[in-house]
Amino acid sequence: MNPLNIIILAAGKGTRMCSDRPKVLHALAGRPLLQHVLDTAATLAPQKICVVYGHGGDAVPQAMAQFDAAFALQEPQLGTGHAVQQALPQLADDGLALVLYGDVPLTQPATLRRLLDHSDALTLLTVNLDNPAGYGRIVRDANGRITRIVEEKDATPDERAIREVNTGILAAPTHLLRGWLQQLRNDNAQGEYYLTDIVAMAVAQGVEVRAVHPAHEWEVQGVNSRVQMAELERAWQGELAHRLMTQGVALIDPARIDIRGTLTCGRDVEIDVGCIFEGDVTLGDNVKIGAYSIVRDSRIAAATRIEPYSHIEQADIGANCRIGPYARLRPGTALGDEVHVGNFVEVKNSNIAAHSKANHLSYIGDADIGSRVNIGAGTITCNYDGANKHRTVIEDDVFVGSDTQIVAPVTIKKGATIGAGSTITRDTPEDALTLSRSKQMSIPGWVRPVKGKKKD
Repeated sequence: MNPLNIIILAAGKGTRMCSDRPKVLHALAGRPLLQHVLDTAATLAPQKICVVYGHGGDAVPQAMAQFDAAFALQEPQLGTGHAVQQALPQLADDGLALVLYGDVPLTQPATLRRLLDHSDALTLLTVNLDNPAGYGRIVRDANGRITRIVEEKDATPDERAIREVNTGILAAPTHLLRGWLQQLRNDNAQGEYYLTDIVAMAVAQGVEVRAVHPAHEWEVQGVNSRVQMAELERAWQGELAHRLMTQGVALIDPARIDIRGTLTCGRDVEIDVGCIFEGDVTLGDNVKIGAYSIVRDSRIAAATRIEPYSHIEQADIGANCRIGPYARLRPGTALGDEVHVGNFVEVKNSNIAAHSKANHLSYIGDADIGSRVNIGAGTITCNYDGANKHRTVIEDDVFVGSDTQIVAPVTIKKGATIGAGSTITRDTPEDALTLSRSKQMSIPGWVRPVKGKKKD
């Protein structure tokens, strides 16, 4: 395959976004628009990626610093042709150049590979639209050959009636692109250097101009406003939902799911309405996710059921667990098989071994809990002394009664029972009952105070 140079145009201000943030840094499906484009570009194994930025100063290079890409500043911004010119000093003349746009985030790698199939031609990504308003039109001759692109502001009424439009995405031999860009002029309605003018130059030079169409219209939809962002978000979420269902995932309502990262599912997974998946999430076979749950960067093993309104972040959950409703598993939570974490229970940075349960209204933080442990309602591991965190260790087969405070660092030995209402501050022995309570008292004849009358 020919060496590949990729130029990503990301200098636009995005005035209609009504935001101080550069347009390409606004998020779609949990990732900045430009990150989508860079992720796709990386799949093509280019020898060079150059991002042309402008509005927002260094915010764009700083936000995308994790990528192996060069950055070129376009200042002032004098059109798309001028933008591509800024990248040329960083590109070698060999191979192909591919021009992408930082605000067109969803063009698929398969579509771009078809665009790169023609190493000696200028290849355009075009699409037929029922409403082509705002786009440059593809002008063809009587034999169907592309002769030029005319921008809408410069088009005649007949040209505006053309439905095939230019997406701006194109590929060409790098050395030819360099020569065409040097010939650009700005004698047009906008006073800008149009990249599209290179089409007529290619035709005059005898270089074949070809067109490739995307498989889906959303692949070439750009973002210029909050409305367009929301429309593209729903289109992409619909596509992701469709892919899940074709793999066998049961979505109760495919219009009410949001995937902001990567969701990998086993067989017979069921997802109820309103769920959000962020980062890298894996669901094993027969997992069921209840309505309005949020799962972020977590693994959930087979046959586990997440009840509605649960929040799970950076957790590793074993098989056949029951979580929620209204449970919160915070980063560092690891649950063994058949663990129950019930309503209004919060777990953070803790390990809970198989067959243990905390079913009601408890906080478990910085703890190591063994197997077959029962955590009673209202139990708190007091892990923070105001300056440092300390760990609680609860060994196998412990029973912790309700309304218990366990003050770390402390170890509750195997088989111990903790009486309800206790405050545990020292290690407890194995197979013994430990409790700490004030003596219960009753005072005969005690009279409850009565509110006094208000003075005038």
